[in-house]
Amino acid sequence: MTRFGAVDCGTNSIRMLITDVREVDGVLEMTELHRVMEIVRLGEGVDATGRLADAALERVRAALTDYADLMRTERVEAVRMVATSASRDASNRDEFFSMTREILADWGVEAQVISGDEEAALSFRGAVDDFHPEEGPFCVIDVGGGSTEVIVGEYDGTVHGSLSVPMGSVRLTERFLRDSPPTEKQVDVARRYVAEHCRSVRESVPVASAKTIVGCAGTYTTLSALAQGLETYDPSAIHLSTLRFNALRSLNRSVLDTDRRTLAENPVMHPGRADVFAGGVVVIDGLMDMFESVAAEAKSSRANVPPLEFHVSEKDILDGIVAGLIDEKLARAQQ
Repeated sequence: MTRFGAVDCGTNSIRMLITDVREVDGVLEMTELHRVMEIVRLGEGVDATGRLADAALERVRAALTDYADLMRTERVEAVRMVATSASRDASNRDEFFSMTREILADWGVEAQVISGDEEAALSFRGAVDDFHPEEGPFCVIDVGGGSTEVIVGEYDGTVHGSLSVPMGSVRLTERFLRDSPPTEKQVDVARRYVAEHCRSVRESVPVASAKTIVGCAGTYTTLSALAQGLETYDPSAIHLSTLRFNALRSLNRSVLDTDRRTLAENPVMHPGRADVFAGGVVVIDGLMDMFESVAAEAKSSRANVPPLEFHVSEKDILDGIVAGLIDEKLARAQQ
C-alpha cells in the first residue's frame, strides 16, 4: 500500500513514527519501521514568558530536519505532524509553524495545532490498539510535558468523555519543583495543584466506568522500565506491562527523593527526561489518588471496583495519527 509518517511535537519531546502498510489477502498488515524521539524542550520557559525560546526552536529544527531526511530515505508518501500544548500557548507560534512548513515541504504539510480533545482521541486510538475489546471501557492517560489527556471510551473508538488539563512534567517542574530533589514543601504545593485538576477530570470524564486503565508516553514507560529493573530501555518488555498502585507509590517516592543527576545515570532514562521526571511522577501520584477515591466510593456502594493498576502502552498518539492517515487514504480510494 504505502508508507506513512507521523510526527508529534510536544512540550518536552519531538517524536516520529514511520509505518509500512500493505494489504495482504484483504487484510491490512502494518510494520513499524522507525519510532524515534528527541528531547527538544520546546516548552522551556513558555509558562513564564509566553513565547518559544530561540534555542528551543533551533533544537526542534535540527531534530525535524533529521526526521524529514529519514522519511525521504524510506519513501514515506503521506505525513502528518501535530503540535500540542506549548505551541498552542506561545505568542511567537508563527515562527514555529513557518519552520515546520519549510522542512516538510516535500509533503506539502506543516505542523497542525490540535485541541486537547483531538489529542486525547488520537492518543486513545493508538494506546488501546493491542488490547482486547472486552477489556473496555478503557481510561487512557497520556502524561505529556505541558498537559495530561484523560479519555474514557470503547475499543471501537466510541468516546464517553475526555479532558485535557494543564498538568505535565515540564509545567510542574518549572512551576513548583525547582530544587533537586524537590523539597517536601515544593512537592506538597505541586500535589495540591494536581489534585485540583484531577477533580476537574473526575467531574468531566466518567473514569468510574473504566475497566482497564492505560498509561502511555514517557513518564509511564520509564516508570515501567524502572519497576522491572531493566538494564536497558526495552520497548517489548514495557509494552502491556502492569504497574500496581501499591508498588508504584513506593517507586515514585524513591524517585522524588533522588536528584536529577543520579536519575540521569540510570540507563533506562532517556537523556533530557531526568530533570523533569519528578513532575510527571507527581501527576501520576495525583491520578492514583483520584482512582483510589473512585474505588473507595464504588466499594461503599457495592458497585464494581476498578482495578488499582495501570497497564502501560508503548503505542500512543503517533499510532493514532497513522491510523487516521490510513483512513483518509482508504476513503479517497473509495470515492
